[in-house]
Amino acid sequence: MNETSRDAKRARTAQRILAAARQEFATRGFDGATIRGIAGVAGVDASLVMQHYGSKAALFTTAVQLPSDDAESAAEHLLEVLANRLRDLPPETSALVQSMLTVPEAADSMRAYLDERVDNLARSLDGDDAHLRALLTVSGILGLTITRHFLKLHAFDDASDESILQAARGWTAYLSRDS
Repeated sequence: MNETSRDAKRARTAQRILAAARQEFATRGFDGATIRGIAGVAGVDASLVMQHYGSKAALFTTAVQLPSDDAESAAEHLLEVLANRLRDLPPETSALVQSMLTVPEAADSMRAYLDERVDNLARSLDGDDAHLRALLTVSGILGLTITRHFLKLHAFDDASDESILQAARGWTAYLSRDS
């Protein structure tokens, strides 16, 4: 019984760390998030983060994975991502997006990140066109990010974040359907 309690406590700690990591990576990006910061949000010692996940890169890889074959969770996750992209961008994200069209290294970095996001999302979807739906969704979020923060389309002036998210619910619901 004691073994089960220890295992259950370890699993709860790992989940707290993972939730904190998702929050920190979402707001600060990979480069801005730190193991100490994640540990602080999770309420644990930084050494526990390393014990559970081994490295910041391994934790990031785990944190950004969507559940397989769970389109509903994927759709909700995408609404959270979109909500984050509607707010002010972290400086590192802003720099990467601004540079991706003129700096080959930035383009390579963005391409690798977005390819991984498409593949990750596609694994959560059913249907023959899962990869295509994932591609369109990831591209759409990037497009909204660019038009909101860099092109500053005037159409955003009268659109609240909540109204944009409400309209996006129909868009993300498309993910849940079979081809």
